[in-house]
Amino acid sequence: MHRCHPSNSRDIERSRRSFFCLVSTVLLALAVASCSQGNSAPANQTAGDTRTDSVSVVPAAKATRADLANQISLTGEFQPYQEVDLMAKVSGYVKSVQVDIGDQVRAGQVLATLEIPEMEDDQTRATAAVQAADADVATARDDLRRATASHEIAHLSYTRIEDVNKKEAGLIPKQDIDVVHSRDLESEAQLAMAQSRLRSAEQHSQMSISEQSRVQTLYKYATIVAPFSGVITKRYANVGSMIQAGTASQTQAMPVVRLSQNNLLRLMLPVPESAVPLIHNGQTVQVSVRAIGKNIPGRVTRFSKSVQTSTRTMDTEVDIPNPSFALVPGMYAEVVLRTAQHLNALSVPVDAIERTAGATTAYTLDSSGCISIAPVTVGIETPKEIEILSGLKEGDTVIVGRHSGLQEGAKVQPKYISVSDASGGKGNGG
Repeated sequence: MHRCHPSNSRDIERSRRSFFCLVSTVLLALAVASCSQGNSAPANQTAGDTRTDSVSVVPAAKATRADLANQISLTGEFQPYQEVDLMAKVSGYVKSVQVDIGDQVRAGQVLATLEIPEMEDDQTRATAAVQAADADVATARDDLRRATASHEIAHLSYTRIEDVNKKEAGLIPKQDIDVVHSRDLESEAQLAMAQSRLRSAEQHSQMSISEQSRVQTLYKYATIVAPFSGVITKRYANVGSMIQAGTASQTQAMPVVRLSQNNLLRLMLPVPESAVPLIHNGQTVQVSVRAIGKNIPGRVTRFSKSVQTSTRTMDTEVDIPNPSFALVPGMYAEVVLRTAQHLNALSVPVDAIERTAGATTAYTLDSSGCISIAPVTVGIETPKEIEILSGLKEGDTVIVGRHSGLQEGAKVQPKYISVSDASGGKGNGG
C-alpha cells in the first residue's frame, strides 16, 4: 500500500497539470473572444447608425392660429367721376370762349357765349306781345265793369217795376214791364260776355308771357356755363365757329368743350366671373399707383351686377378722392381686392394638404414620428396658408410637401420649417 502511494501521487500531479492547462486554454479562448467582440463593436455601432440614417427626414409644420384673408389682384383704370361734352341748345356763332384745356372751373362759371342776332328780335316780339295782351286784359276789365254797372241798373229798374205791379196790379202797362225785363236780360248777357272776354284776354296774356319766357330761356342758352366743378379736358370750337343746336344729330352738332370732374375718380375694376359672387359694397381694397408711387386704401362703392359676355368680367367701381389732382384719368393702378377674411383661424401651410378625388387629407405625425392620414375640412386659402375647419387641432404636426412614398404607420423624422419656406414649392426632405 505504501509503495503504491508514490505511484498515486504521480497520477494526482499529472491530473493537476492537465487541469491547469485546460483552464489556461479556456481563459485564452475567452480573451480572444473578448477582443473579437471589442473589435466588432464599432462595426455594430455603424450599422446601428446606418439604420438611424435610413429614417426619412420630412419637412413639417405645426397647426397654428392666424388671420387669413382671401384676395385677388386686379389692374384697374381711373376714370372721371362724371364727364360731359357741353353743347349749345340753340344754333349760333361762337362769340367768345373763356376757357381752354387744363383749366379748372367751378359750377356755374361761364365757359363760352354765342351770338344769335335773330333771337334778339324774338325777344322784342315776345315783349310786345306781352304788352298787347296786357292792354287787352285792361280793356276787357273795363268792359266788364261797364257791363256790370249796366246790368245792375237794368236789374234794379225791373225789380222796382215788378214790386209796384205786385202791389197795384194794372197800374203799369204790361208792355212797359216786358221792355224793362228784356233790358235786364240783355244786360245780364252783356255781363256774361264781358266776363268771357276778360278770361280770354287773361289766357292770351299768359300765353304771351310763356312765349316771352321761352324766348328768354333760349337766349340764356347762348351762354354756356359749367354744370359742375371740374377740368376742361378738350376744346372743340373757336371764335366764329358755327354751332348747331344740341338737339340736332351728332353728325351736325358740335360740342364747345369737354368737362371732367377729376376731384373724385372712379377706379374701374374688371372682376372675373369666378369672384363675382364674393363682391359686395364696402369691401376693402388696397390701391397701388406706380405712376405716382402711392398706396391708397379704398372700398368697393358699386358694381354692375352683370357679367360682360365678351370678357366674362363684371365692372366694379371704387371711388377715390383726388383733391390734389395728382391722379389723372387714364392712369392704371394695381388693386388687391379682399374677398373674405377669417380672424384667428386654425391654419397650416397650403402644401400640407393633399387633395385627391373625393378626399382632402393631411399627413400628421405623433410624438414618436409615426404617420397618420387624417381627413380634413378646409376653408379659405391664401397663397401660403389654408384654413382648417375640422380634422386637426392646434399644435398638431403635419408633413409639408409631396406625400408620395409615405404610408400610414411609417416612421419619419420631422424637420420643422416656417410658412414662408413651406410656400416655396413642393418637396420632401426624404
